[in-house]
Amino acid sequence: MIEIYRLLTRWWTAFALAASLAMLAGAHAFERFGGLAPCNLCLKQREVYWGAVAVAGVATLWAVVSRASRGTPRVASFLLGVIFITGAATAVFHMGGEYGWWTLPASCMGTGEAADLSSLKALALGDGPVTAIPSCGDVAWSFLGVSMAGWNALVSAGLAVFSLLAAKRPKDARAPRGAANV
Repeated sequence: MIEIYRLLTRWWTAFALAASLAMLAGAHAFERFGGLAPCNLCLKQREVYWGAVAVAGVATLWAVVSRASRGTPRVASFLLGVIFITGAATAVFHMGGEYGWWTLPASCMGTGEAADLSSLKALALGDGPVTAIPSCGDVAWSFLGVSMAGWNALVSAGLAVFSLLAAKRPKDARAPRGAANV
């Protein structure tokens, strides 16, 4: 178990890259195959994962190219922690609006207006269906009573905790200077 922890914290940016890409793939799969159009806050939550992909990708590439036997840079893990905390806060804000804990801004509420250029064209020409902008206040999908935003908050919080653990990993989790790459 300790070896798994050491591997995870040493190469956290690679794991964070994989987790972020998996979350983005899941979101796009829900949209593409599940027919769930993203609301404004859903898209904001995706932006956080794209930011994490950028930071984790650069840090992992740096570690691989520079043959970093001590793992990925800890500063990148700290930045990932900040990014994932931002994602968790955004998801909690979204979830709170869905459950009526607070009022969401007007930009988050679906107004029935067209969502994209083709829908606007169809509206103007009157020759096709108009896609409405989904409301951020509606729960489009839930599992075990927790909305998609709630699950995203839990995943983002977990990734933030692991990122901060990797940033503050103990010396014994790092490989000695002469060790080969793991």
